[in-house]
Amino acid sequence: MLLRHLNYFLAVAQYQSFTRAARALHVSQPALSQQVRQLEEHLGAQLFDRTGRLVRLTDAGEVYLRYARQALQDLEEGRRALHDVSDLSRGSLRVAVAPTFTSYLIGPLVEAFHRRYPNVRLVVQEMLQERVETQLVEDELDIGIAFEKPTSAAVEFQALLVETLALVMSRTHPLAERRSIDRETLMRESLVLLTPEFATRGQIERYCREYDLDLNVSMESNSLNAVIEVVRRTGLATLLPAAIAGNSEYLVAVSLDPAPPQRRAILMQRKGAYQSAAMRAFIELALKYGAASTF
Repeated sequence: MLLRHLNYFLAVAQYQSFTRAARALHVSQPALSQQVRQLEEHLGAQLFDRTGRLVRLTDAGEVYLRYARQALQDLEEGRRALHDVSDLSRGSLRVAVAPTFTSYLIGPLVEAFHRRYPNVRLVVQEMLQERVETQLVEDELDIGIAFEKPTSAAVEFQALLVETLALVMSRTHPLAERRSIDRETLMRESLVLLTPEFATRGQIERYCREYDLDLNVSMESNSLNAVIEVVRRTGLATLLPAAIAGNSEYLVAVSLDPAPPQRRAILMQRKGAYQSAAMRAFIELALKYGAASTF
C-alpha cells in the first residue's frame, strides 16, 4: 500500500464522489477507482458503498477513515520535524485566532515575531473557536488562540490572558469621560453588538441574564471591524473587551457596574502534536504579550 492510496481514499470520502475526487486530485476517474479498488483488496474489506447517487463509506470505511487521517497527520508531522530548523532561519507556522484578538493582540505579536524571525512563513487566520478546534484536530493548524476551555479532548491548552468587558464608545461620546456606567445608564444606551455566533456575544448574554439587563440593541454585525467603525462614526456604543479601546486613538472603554465576569483567553494546540522551533518561539512570545495585554 502506498501513500497515494490513502490520499485517494480520503478524497473520495470527502467528496462522496469519484468524479469530484478525481477532479480535485487532477487524475482520471478510472485511475482513481482502480487505486481505491487496490486498497480495498489489500485490506480485504469494502470501504465504499457505490450503489447510490453519492458514494458513501461502509462501516468498515468509517473505521478505516479515522486511522487513515491519523496516519497522514503523523507522516506530515514527520516531514515537518525533518525540515525543522532550530535557529529559525526558515520554517512555517499556521495560527488561527478568535476575532477580538485581531484588534489588540495579534498585530503587536506578529510584528514582534516577524521582526525576530523574518524567514519563518506565518499564516494567520481569523475564525470562530469551534472551527479552530476542528482544524487543530485535523492538523490544519498549529496554534489556536480563543476563549475558555476547549470542547475537544484532543486539544490541549494553556492560559494566555484575562480580559474584561467594557462599554466601548467614541472619544466624542457624551459618556466618554465617565469612569464607570451603572446598569440603568447601560440599558438606556443604543448599542451595536456582535452577532450571536461570537463568543463575546455569549459572554454579554450571560452578563445580562445574571443582572437582569434589557439592552437597547440598535444594530448587529458579524464583523468586529464593522462594529468598531460604527462606534467610531456614530453615537452608538458597544460591549467589547476593554483592551480593544486601549489600542485605538478613536475609542475609549468605560467600566461597567456591576462588573462583568472576566474571560480567560487560551493558547490551544493538538494534544501530542510535534512542536517545531517556530511553534515554540511563537508560544513563548505570545505568552509574553498576553501577560502584557491582560485587562
